[in-house]
Amino acid sequence: MKILFINGSPEKNGNTAALAASLLKGKEYETLNLTDYQIGSYGQQLPGDQLKEVIRKIKESEILVIGSPLYWHNLCGSVRNMLDRFYGLVEEGELSGRTLYFLFQGAAPEPWMMEAGEYTMKRFAGLYGMKYAGMATNRHEAEKLGKGI
Repeated sequence: MKILFINGSPEKNGNTAALAASLLKGKEYETLNLTDYQIGSYGQQLPGDQLKEVIRKIKESEILVIGSPLYWHNLCGSVRNMLDRFYGLVEEGELSGRTLYFLFQGAAPEPWMMEAGEYTMKRFAGLYGMKYAGMATNRHEAEKLGKGI
């Protein structure tokens, strides 16, 4: 089983990565730090854009874990940008057979913020045919959710 963790945090070994380690404890997985990739905004045609490489890695995985810190009441910019850019590059249902887990954490988030982030990830999973397996916002939730992997 190939597991890919996409880390949206600029802190490669920060809280988001720690949540992934709790979720995936005892499992082998690859980490892709979005801040290591040049990914332009939707509508841009920048030389050296690496989104297709990220999509290739996603297509090679069976389990996808997307982690985002909560910035400005929502997903961090690197994750949001990646999701926006899928439009037109990945066909609806093209990622079927994969399972998506979502890690979302921040300092004192309000419930509506967490609900909005999870809503976005559920819709993303559904649009591209993935099974949405749930969201973890702290270590305890991540450990519990990880037992199903």
